[in-house]
Amino acid sequence: MVSSGSRTRYDVVRDELIGSPRTWLVTGAAGFIGSNLVQELLQLRQHVVGLDNFATGHRANLDEAVAMSAGAPGTFRFVEGDIRDLNAVREATTGADYVLHQAALASVPRSIADPVSSSQVNVEGFLNVLVASRDASARRVVYASSSSVYGDATTIPQVEHVTGRVLSPYAATKATNEMYASVFQRTYGVQTIGLRYFNVFGRRQDPNGAYAAVIPRWIAKLLANERCEIFGDGETSRDFCYVANAVQANILAAMTPDAEATDQAYNVACGEETSLNELFRTIRDGLVAYQPSVASAEPQYATARQGDIRRSLADIGKARRLLGYEPTHRAAAGLQEALKWYAGQLLSVDEAAVGR
Repeated sequence: MVSSGSRTRYDVVRDELIGSPRTWLVTGAAGFIGSNLVQELLQLRQHVVGLDNFATGHRANLDEAVAMSAGAPGTFRFVEGDIRDLNAVREATTGADYVLHQAALASVPRSIADPVSSSQVNVEGFLNVLVASRDASARRVVYASSSSVYGDATTIPQVEHVTGRVLSPYAATKATNEMYASVFQRTYGVQTIGLRYFNVFGRRQDPNGAYAAVIPRWIAKLLANERCEIFGDGETSRDFCYVANAVQANILAAMTPDAEATDQAYNVACGEETSLNELFRTIRDGLVAYQPSVASAEPQYATARQGDIRRSLADIGKARRLLGYEPTHRAAAGLQEALKWYAGQLLSVDEAAVGR
């Protein structure tokens, strides 16, 4: 964790929110990032509305987020609904000061297998969120974009103003979202900020299903003494970003007083490049404290997947400069917290207690 003797911009914003609570809508509230946002906002004494249809999110995520906020005087109201249903979005958005839009079908392979559903949820659903936010006079919409919009751009590290041809339907939906957000700000005055997430991971990220993200999937497999699969030669790299950093970025983006910082997209990452081979070794070695048998585990290599980019590394200078964003967790520190949480979920209490 990064520490310093001086107060960060996020420290200032947190104090401001505690002193003057706002009303927030979190779409995809039962999901991985959404539930972490709900938890942070409730701990900051905010009034939070969650919207989810449980297509990919889980009630247990919300239950844990609310339970971990017990004692804080924030309030939580849940609306079960689909962002493709404009009436449901309108109901959830009524009275919201800020909208944090996380709901999506977030998977490149899923979008290749089913581009229609990805478009309906990610594009039409987002359009409903923008319309409802406009009509509710919300102050700002902060929405989840993706590093996938960089496509085949060869610039390393990736900077916001240099993008290439997108390589999947999922990437196309996120690029479309950025265009729609800009149009709504220019046409209707709805202030928008997009956050291009780079491989966010952490507690409550689902390890199950065909489209599970690599970190929770590998953790679950190793703890089950199963072989992990690496697509390609393992030298594909990613900028892995712990969920606490994504939470910080959302709240900073919503609260920035600088109007010039809106109608823009920002990289949300750590600015560190980790290969899949390095990632596997770090996870395996970290899990030894919880399950010693994983020490000898080796991965299985498979054909590289269609739509995957070779290298991903973010330049986070723009977010630092305009939002005051500063990662609190580098990838290694975030992984240690994530491993502890997953061990507690997937192993018995006695086994999970090892290393605590």
